[in-house]
Amino acid sequence: MTSTLENRPTPPGPDRGPKPLTDGRRGHVEQLGVYVFVLVPFLALIAAVPMAWGWGLGWLDVALFVGFYYLSGLGVTIGYHRYFTHGSFKASRPLKIALAIAGSMALQGPVLVWVADHRRHHAFSDREGDPHSPWLFGSGPVALAKGFWHAHMGWLFERDKTNAQRFAPDLLADEDLVRIDKLFWLWTTISLLAPGVLGGLITMSWAGALSAFFWAGLVRVAFLHHVTWSVNSICHMVGDRPFAARDRSANVWALAILSFGESWHNLHHADPTSARHGVKRGQIDTSARLIWLFEKFGWARDVRWPNDQRLARISAKK
Repeated sequence: MTSTLENRPTPPGPDRGPKPLTDGRRGHVEQLGVYVFVLVPFLALIAAVPMAWGWGLGWLDVALFVGFYYLSGLGVTIGYHRYFTHGSFKASRPLKIALAIAGSMALQGPVLVWVADHRRHHAFSDREGDPHSPWLFGSGPVALAKGFWHAHMGWLFERDKTNAQRFAPDLLADEDLVRIDKLFWLWTTISLLAPGVLGGLITMSWAGALSAFFWAGLVRVAFLHHVTWSVNSICHMVGDRPFAARDRSANVWALAILSFGESWHNLHHADPTSARHGVKRGQIDTSARLIWLFEKFGWARDVRWPNDQRLARISAKK
């Protein structure tokens, strides 16, 4: 069964009201899993500096880090975000499955959960109901400090679950995605252990395996986590706003390369279905370039590229 990939929740029928924003709360085991997935890689990231100083960081570790960073990071930005959440293009079934698995390997949650949360974010961006706005507590220094923590990672520890029936009914109807979602534990295991296996096989040593597991497994996951979360926090607090959005989304050039173009965030909120976020000269958008390649190979079609008329319509300077 193929998903329609609408970029907004299915409207309610005439005889029933809208579904609630949330649907239950995480159980103790599920909540513990969130803490493990967030805190264990974070502790590895903290340990990375003294480890690099005393143990050393080899070129193989760097190569595996970059390879798995790009695989999982682009799985999130192209797959989870631009394709599954916003329908910026249509994909062949093999590409759809590959993007869902690659995105799962970022350890940012199963595809149905991620998409439901992000569609809810767009539906209520920087207003009550947004799961991770930094502006929910006010605009004073203390309120903004609290808001930054909430937007960056604090919201992840809240137990209420976004209602996927309201925000992602199309994905729930896709048998491929439901199956991939249920196998999140498998993609997590592969994402963490594959670098260590490769490092061990290439160096033929346990030391090489452990080093690759640490750098290209744990540290890579934590680093990508914080780059992604920085788009939620920093890119809603500071930066340029050349386009008219209904919220405080902004462009932050310093994050563009690490986030694969996601930090051109103001354009994204002004035109959520656009396949390209970096639309001005010099705005690097790795995700859009890869979507362009997918289109050339025939794996993606009906790509929603921006054009001059569309950009002029949403420009903040008219």
